[in-house]
Amino acid sequence: MSGKEDRAGLRARIDQVSRWARNRLPPGVRSLVGILFLLGGLVGFLPVVGFWMIPLGLVLIWFDIAALMRGLRRRRGGDR
Repeated sequence: MSGKEDRAGLRARIDQVSRWARNRLPPGVRSLVGILFLLGGLVGFLPVVGFWMIPLGLVLIWFDIAALMRGLRRRRGGDR
């Protein structure tokens, strides 16, 4: 497999898991799972866990940060 195919497969997997997490996990749990993925990615040299967990953890955390920012903007009254 070439590097391009590996990246495409990784992107597809991240998209699939992020869609599942966005639809099925409550916001607080998403952040917790994202942090766990980041921690698992830090020990990526071990089998099963890997460096692929870092971008997925960041995506899961970003879902909650984006929702929080939208809520704060609405509350403040400036819907940008």
